[in-house]
Amino acid sequence: MSQFSQAFKVQSVEKALSRNSSQTLKQLADELSIGYSTLQRWIRLATNNKLENVAPLMSKEKSPQAWTQTQRLEAILDCHGISEEEMSAYCREHGIYPHHIKEWKADLLKVNHSSESASKQEKSKLKQEVNRLQKELNRKDKALAETAALLVLSKKCQAIWGEKEVE
Repeated sequence: MSQFSQAFKVQSVEKALSRNSSQTLKQLADELSIGYSTLQRWIRLATNNKLENVAPLMSKEKSPQAWTQTQRLEAILDCHGISEEEMSAYCREHGIYPHHIKEWKADLLKVNHSSESASKQEKSKLKQEVNRLQKELNRKDKALAETAALLVLSKKCQAIWGEKEVE
């Protein structure tokens, strides 16, 4: 079964209604490569002003897999705290099922939980790194203090005993 665009349907009906008296509806249908009964149905719908409002064969709603994370979060928030009936009505309106909302919520919580555990591990590693760097800083600080003390003592020795004579 072939699908025709809405524009093609409208143009076909316009041609049928504005055809000259020598051309039959059957000849026009053959010329347009559509069925005679199909053209008749389109004309009938057009006379009732329903041709342009015909529902498409395929829904224009996106599949649940095509929803972005933001849209999923908005759907979860919209359905939070409402009854099952209201959730079902919301889902029908948006072309999804209630189990999609529940799955998305579970996925969001799982991602949030795993990021929390990852952040705990990261905090632990950072604390270990801070402790290691603190120990290294203390060690270097002691070495610097010792070097400064030796320098001060050597200057005092030189001041007291004078310069060493070269032998």
